[in-house]
Amino acid sequence: MLDIIGICDHNSAENVAATKKIGEKENIKVLAGMEVTSAEEVHIIALFDEVEQVLKLQEIVYEHLTPGENKEALFGEQIIVNEFDEVEGYCKRLLIGATTLTLENLVHEIHNLGGLAIASHIDRETYSIIGQLGFIPEGLKLDALEISPHMNKAQALERFPEIKKYPLIFASDAHFLHDIGKVTTLFFLEEPTIAEIRKAFNNEEERKIVMEAGE
Repeated sequence: MLDIIGICDHNSAENVAATKKIGEKENIKVLAGMEVTSAEEVHIIALFDEVEQVLKLQEIVYEHLTPGENKEALFGEQIIVNEFDEVEGYCKRLLIGATTLTLENLVHEIHNLGGLAIASHIDRETYSIIGQLGFIPEGLKLDALEISPHMNKAQALERFPEIKKYPLIFASDAHFLHDIGKVTTLFFLEEPTIAEIRKAFNNEEERKIVMEAGE
């Protein structure tokens, strides 16, 4: 049973509003998110409470996105749907590319809009902060690190001992329906909000990550 999910398309938030409407009908909290590719080709998850916040980030991302149009024959269609799963349009931007936003600038923009900045799938060789840079820069104000379904916590800490000073979460990184919920993170929260998750990351006011399913 999932209580909270996040929708994080690459470099776009066109489908967030529809997903949140579906979540309201199913009594599932949907965090408004985006997985942004930095100039260093690092994937960063941005999570917000409200659609308006992530759409402001989308404006910034679109301004800094690699120029060009999506090649549907090569990369597939980038479909925009409504809450009834009806196609409303197609995003023609080259979403698969990187932005010109540096990691520092990207994290700053996410925080400035009230969101959480989480480094994606840090155990992967491609598009992860450690895979791309070889380290996590000192002073980069990440809220947490995400471990993919391919590694558990013990394995991650053994391979990347420097991550122990960060809050760690597990997420399915699902690109297909059957992968949703493959791994999860359990939080102790008063309510399903970004403010409460931030407290859990910092172990404040008895909020905490109770258990990582990848342990």
